[in-house]
Amino acid sequence: MRTGAHYLGNGECEFTVWSPTLNSVAVQILTPQQQVIPLKPQAEGYWQTKVNDVYPGTLYRYVLDGENAFADPVSQYQPEGVHGPSQVIDHQFEWTDDEWTGVPLESMIFYELHVGTFTPEGTFTAIIPRLADLKELGINAIEIMPIAQFPGDTHIEPSLAYRNWGYDGVYPFAVQNSYGTPADLKQLVNACHQHGIAVVLDVVYNHFGPEGNYMGQFAPYFTKTYKTPWGNAMNFDDAHSQGVRHYFIQNALYWLGDFHIDALRLDAIQAIYDLGAKHFLWELAEAVHNFSQDGGRKRYLIAESDLNNPQIVRPPELGGYGLDAQWSDDFHHALHALLTGDRQGYYQDFGQCAQLAKAYEDTFVYDWKYAPHRKRFHGISCRDRPPSQFSVCIQNHDQIGNQMKGDRLWNRVSFEGLKLAAGAVLLSPNLPLLFMGEEYGETAPFMYFVSHSDPDLIQAVRAGRKQEFEAFHYDEDPPDPESAETFLRCKLNWQLRNEGQHKVLLDWYRQLIDWRKAHPALLKQDRNCIQATSDEDKQLVIVRRWSESSEVIFALNFNQSPVKVTLPIQRHAYKRLDSADTSWAGPGSQAPEDLSVGQELQLQPTSLVLYELEP
Repeated sequence: MRTGAHYLGNGECEFTVWSPTLNSVAVQILTPQQQVIPLKPQAEGYWQTKVNDVYPGTLYRYVLDGENAFADPVSQYQPEGVHGPSQVIDHQFEWTDDEWTGVPLESMIFYELHVGTFTPEGTFTAIIPRLADLKELGINAIEIMPIAQFPGDTHIEPSLAYRNWGYDGVYPFAVQNSYGTPADLKQLVNACHQHGIAVVLDVVYNHFGPEGNYMGQFAPYFTKTYKTPWGNAMNFDDAHSQGVRHYFIQNALYWLGDFHIDALRLDAIQAIYDLGAKHFLWELAEAVHNFSQDGGRKRYLIAESDLNNPQIVRPPELGGYGLDAQWSDDFHHALHALLTGDRQGYYQDFGQCAQLAKAYEDTFVYDWKYAPHRKRFHGISCRDRPPSQFSVCIQNHDQIGNQMKGDRLWNRVSFEGLKLAAGAVLLSPNLPLLFMGEEYGETAPFMYFVSHSDPDLIQAVRAGRKQEFEAFHYDEDPPDPESAETFLRCKLNWQLRNEGQHKVLLDWYRQLIDWRKAHPALLKQDRNCIQATSDEDKQLVIVRRWSESSEVIFALNFNQSPVKVTLPIQRHAYKRLDSADTSWAGPGSQAPEDLSVGQELQLQPTSLVLYELEP
């Protein structure tokens, strides 16, 4: 049964809510005139009624058991924030993307962005003028961090009242009011499709935020059987769990259908606990697959997971859940450790060139190997799945924002290191993800920020953030997550993309993406067509990739000194990319333009060089 308030036209609206343990539910219409209309009980714990003289823009709440009133769990808009009433929405929109067929998953180049800090305005529509720049770069999929309504501090300037990464959302169907209206989001998606760019939306199905979370008043959305970092787990396998499962499946189809979203990124699926015979993720994937078939266009599910478990993306007939792709942290950790020298936290499990080489070939570095940081064996092999089912990066919101000061790679490594990192990611056989501003070396940090109205919760967040970094023995406290200044410092400096080294880096990213999209060897995403070797003494990783008609070989030098090496080629080769070239603001290349079999070449410190073998 479809829950929520659905405007049927001609002033008629249908209200449906799931509350299997309540004795009565009524809808309280607040505007233009207050009235209370009881809902009629339906099968399986649902309540429903139709009301006349209700038009788009009407504010309403549900009165539970004749006592307290709360916003709709399936609210599609919260104009007054998480503690205010819900608003009836008319989803009619003039779409112009009828010819849009989508971007194949294996071709996607993701660009993760946070709506509030991507532009000075921090809105959906403000993103649209920048789509042409992203398209020129070669981006064909933007990945939007969560937009479900989150809390705000309404006692300050309205433009700064709402500050959050999005993972504290409490109304999964309601677009964040400070970002715009549902129609504004549709306008953004429509514009993306006009530019040939797919839209991936980050959704959170493992928890609700701590403020404005009234879900437990309506139904048993939570279970005490499992604990998550946020408290009691979502109820996917306990009593009444069928309503919870239906709630989130309806949410997924809502974004894919009403908003024409192309794919969903599922946050931290390791915190979705379900020991039932049919895991919630399997049921979700099945529903999205059927929706895609009915709609004539493939939609995708991409999981964030730190489990290193390919069961997530295996098809059901092979015992999997049938999701389309998943994030792989091992590539990031291996590359980051080599570039920065970090060995704290989970980086203590990384730092060897052989691990990056393994990530190129096998995706998972830890495939049932002992992980010292975890103090246990971790992961299992995923070699039966193609590399195009795994997304990799060198920067994303977590890896930047979970550092104490939210420093980007620009502030951590040399300019040569930035170019090396870009090449390592974009020349991989996996699906590359860029974090907003990475392509031109954004200098603004991306710190953790929130905007709560509860003083006790604010203090708890501050204390928790401070405690998180005590083990690192820093001389100063982390930036105040509740401060508006922390949020403002994270706004992008878009003009940097036209200046000095920033412009050079942008051109380097564009060149790499052009190569990725055009060269047959780089288009071949087959585990049997890639070979990676390493040399720990020289701090070197060498990768061969080939197809039926072509072959490339590239060397990644993580050494701070020049390195001499003989590449394992069987035919004459021609240099196509060299990050050390002066044309890329490098120190000057020592690698020859033409390379013969057995010929030694010298690699500049912290550099990448790519050769194409003659046919």
